[in-house]
Amino acid sequence: MATVSRLSKLAVAVAVVATAAGGSIILQHSLSSNDRGTSDQALESYRSKINDPTAVVPRRSVQESALIGASSLNPFDILVIGGGATGCGVALDAVTRGLRVGLVEREDFGSGTSSRSTKLIHGGVRYVENAVFNLDYKGLKLVFHALKERKQFIENAPHLCHVLPCMTPCFDWFEVVYYWIGLKMHDFVSGPCLLHLSRYYSARESVELFPTLATNGQGRSLKGTVVYYDGQMNDSRVNVGLACTAALAGAAVLNYAEVVGFLKDEGSDRIIGARIRDNLSGKEFDTYAKVIVNAAGPFCDSVRKMVDKEAVAVICPSCGVHVVLPDYYSPEGMGLIVPMTKDGRVVFMLPWLGRTVAGTTDSNADITMLPEPHEDEIQFILDAISGYLNVKVRRTDVLSAWSGIRPLAIDPSAKSTENVSREHVVCEDYPGFVTITGGKWTTYRGMAEDAVSAAIKSGKLKPTNECVTDKLRLVGGDGWEPAYFTVLAQQYLRMKKTTLGGKVVPGVMDTAAARHLSQAYGVLAERVAAIAQNESLGKRLAHGYPFLEAEVAYCARHEYCESAVDFIARRSRLAFLDTHAANHALPRVIEILAAEHNWDKSRQNQELQKAKKFLETFKSSRNAQFHDGKHD
Repeated sequence: MATVSRLSKLAVAVAVVATAAGGSIILQHSLSSNDRGTSDQALESYRSKINDPTAVVPRRSVQESALIGASSLNPFDILVIGGGATGCGVALDAVTRGLRVGLVEREDFGSGTSSRSTKLIHGGVRYVENAVFNLDYKGLKLVFHALKERKQFIENAPHLCHVLPCMTPCFDWFEVVYYWIGLKMHDFVSGPCLLHLSRYYSARESVELFPTLATNGQGRSLKGTVVYYDGQMNDSRVNVGLACTAALAGAAVLNYAEVVGFLKDEGSDRIIGARIRDNLSGKEFDTYAKVIVNAAGPFCDSVRKMVDKEAVAVICPSCGVHVVLPDYYSPEGMGLIVPMTKDGRVVFMLPWLGRTVAGTTDSNADITMLPEPHEDEIQFILDAISGYLNVKVRRTDVLSAWSGIRPLAIDPSAKSTENVSREHVVCEDYPGFVTITGGKWTTYRGMAEDAVSAAIKSGKLKPTNECVTDKLRLVGGDGWEPAYFTVLAQQYLRMKKTTLGGKVVPGVMDTAAARHLSQAYGVLAERVAAIAQNESLGKRLAHGYPFLEAEVAYCARHEYCESAVDFIARRSRLAFLDTHAANHALPRVIEILAAEHNWDKSRQNQELQKAKKFLETFKSSRNAQFHDGKHD
């Protein structure tokens, strides 16, 4: 009866959805012909700059010098605090509007929330249901925005993103009808932003597409599945791509640079700069800006309290845990999403970089630099997916498990984080100091646009053109095609040094390695392949994974990779995919980085210990204590 009631609500809401879909067109901002012409010229100029085949990102020392050179007489227009998705998005948006921009991040780009996401580029399918049941026009606008941003996200980073079909199993006919209608409504609302039409598959067809899907569960038989399409990404590499694209466009971006204080104008009490500490050298310096944009994610409130000790919190941290399982848990190219578990949570199981990622939890959390998943959360995920699979789900199969903190915008009336708004908040609660928080990965670009517009208003800045990031591809994406990996396979060798004697032997650039390089670096993959061939760095770093030694050298030179953790966690994804394999690769990763950065033995030992400590927070079956129970 509950399902019938929900179906009737869906039917009643169709007219509301149609009205809202039409209304959304009226809300679109229109540019004058002069503005559009100026923006088009700027877009072409930045495209040429970013995609220049001879262009390389400025060295870290050059970026630091640019920050030091921003004086009170010659300040940045905007200084961004935080190098996650939103912060790097703000830097890219601002610099491509012709503004002078600096960015500082106390750890590495994407070291916090932005590398610990679900890896999905959501089109707001969950919000359709909530908006429909509550006849919530504001919620529908959130869906429209997410759909638009999802499409642009995938188009702007085609090598790092792709469309992924997601299957929802149905164990009674009411569920089939309910989810089919709901997803058709989502198709309708998507309009020109639709990726592919959703559709129903019979039980037999479903098992052919997803062989490990159980046909019987909890005393019920599978009636079929409804499949819809969402986006999937390599989150930390998108984040690094944003930072490098902003740097190529002219922004001074610096990782391992921490804000330790703010500079105020004594007359107006306006924030005019920040005191920065280089966490690699220990050196401190001042840098000045007309406006500060606080994009520190979960730590934005702690940054705000540096400005005003009485600042009221604007975020509610929520913890999301994910586990990584072997590839046989899910087929390549098809995800599984259960919209409603027994306790009302959403659970998914998705193919990702040759393995299976499953999650997620949504619970209150304390804000820490290295959040760790609790064993009961891991067990919850394993319990939830086991009811939908015909394979034995084992705790010993967990290759990696991680926790991420979502900085949700606070709704004072909400009693749980599931009801806290996923919308973003932009506020200027101190002169010259703008904060952007909340939102989600999918909408980072729109969030950045709003934050930059607020900063322009705050500082009376004079951009040369409107926002152009909706049509600007990230570095490596322009000219990339899915078949690009064949160029690497046909034109390059993987030259490898033998362990004994150091003799150089040639090896083929196999399809797995070529495809990986293409999808990780886009058209810049040839630079990595050239290092593998010309510098004899063609060996794999870990058995069973396509990551090459050449990538370590390339990332040190061209992607601001400053530590072993930077590489195993965020330039490659080895720590997230398999902590044991990452641990095995560490000595060679450190050896190559030492050669690139001139590290002495003491620094190399520090890197090894720091990386091992980092990997201990990823609760794989090899480095976690757990009770051998039903998931033996």
